[in-house]
Amino acid sequence: MPIATVNPATSETVKTFPPHDDTEIERRIAQAAAAAAVQRDSGFARRAEWMSSAADIIEADADPLARLLTLEMGKTLAQSVAEVTKCARAMRYFAQNAEAFLADEPLADPASVSASKAWTVWQPLGVVLAVMPWNLALWQVIRFAAPALMAGNAGLLKHASNVPQTALYLDTLFERGGFPVGSFRTLLISSHQVPAVLADDRVKAVTLTGSEGAGRSVAGQAGQHIKKSVMELGGSDPFIVMPSADLDAASTTGVHARVQNNGQSCIAAKRFIVHADVYDEFTRLFTDKMRKLVVGDPMDQATDVGPLATESGRSDLAELVDDAVAKGAEVLVGGAIPAQPGWYYPPTVLAGLTPDMRIVTEEAFGPVASLYRVADRDEALRVANQTPFGLASAVWTSDPDEQDWFIRTIDAGAVFVNGMTESHAELPFGGVKNSGYGRELTKAGIREFCNLKTVWKA
Repeated sequence: MPIATVNPATSETVKTFPPHDDTEIERRIAQAAAAAAVQRDSGFARRAEWMSSAADIIEADADPLARLLTLEMGKTLAQSVAEVTKCARAMRYFAQNAEAFLADEPLADPASVSASKAWTVWQPLGVVLAVMPWNLALWQVIRFAAPALMAGNAGLLKHASNVPQTALYLDTLFERGGFPVGSFRTLLISSHQVPAVLADDRVKAVTLTGSEGAGRSVAGQAGQHIKKSVMELGGSDPFIVMPSADLDAASTTGVHARVQNNGQSCIAAKRFIVHADVYDEFTRLFTDKMRKLVVGDPMDQATDVGPLATESGRSDLAELVDDAVAKGAEVLVGGAIPAQPGWYYPPTVLAGLTPDMRIVTEEAFGPVASLYRVADRDEALRVANQTPFGLASAVWTSDPDEQDWFIRTIDAGAVFVNGMTESHAELPFGGVKNSGYGRELTKAGIREFCNLKTVWKA
């Protein structure tokens, strides 16, 4: 795949970039390694000052940066602005909290281990490689970079090939804020060059957000070299609606949860599992609201849903829908590629799904919702847990006992009750099963790329 900005709304190539050659890759890895040594001893107060300054820069650049995000991956401009704002907020969060998250932890009774003192310390690992996707091209990187740099690490970014301008913006951002030269470096490379970078002794760990296949490959490489890895590999999140739910609120939130980021979000609600007692009414409300969404130019403020980011992504989504329809699924709205320039796909609702349909177990990465009618909470749970994914989930019920039961029994990294799944700097983020392992954000995320060192003194 060429390294290029291609406007998804028109399919026109805007700008191409030559990949970095071996000499430039070596230069950038060397810069990151040198910066990691400086970072390690720079102290939390200085790093907090630098991170806060970088957050100020992002906010000052908000308008052109949001337009760049929309140009490169097609999300609506309003959502791009929200992404920029969210990044600045997370940067300040880690600037303010990193020192407390990584504070020394003394053992209350050191005599129990025959010591005068015993404690643990968190120390940075060094250079961490980040392999990141295009769907949240700024946020996915910042939610790694902010905690990693505040912990005293340096970062190398291999970004998706279709968001090179966003990647290059990030290449200079942290130095503009005051961090040492090389603290964060973008590598314009293809996926087949990742193994060589990861094998480099100066690179100590890797984090990846992307497809299950990419995760298996990079995690395997990390294991071969005995290097720490964190994997966030997407999901097929359930959105469960029980009889006591507020159906108007659930359907409104469900539409937003399904089409956020043009439906291209790992934590977007994808499978709507609805109790039979309220299935017909929820389906009517949900389908009507999906039908009313405006699909069009993502730069237009009136647009609700823009194009998919890539032609191949649209083809993959259409194949899932076509497979389901060929096997008997009912299309309640949408379901066909429009005859217009760009990589658009309409908001789509499918019903009458059966286990032989690919969409039942595979992730639909686009504005396609699957509806399931279930008889009771046990069947709802079975359907919710039947995919190999376990990233996040949402449950709509006003029954406290039912809420507690679903919280305990759903196989996922998160359960949101009477709301939609979101990521926040204050909450740990990550999944189970084929959705990956490890956590990002908050205290758990900043500790992923640190060495927990035990200290014992006689």
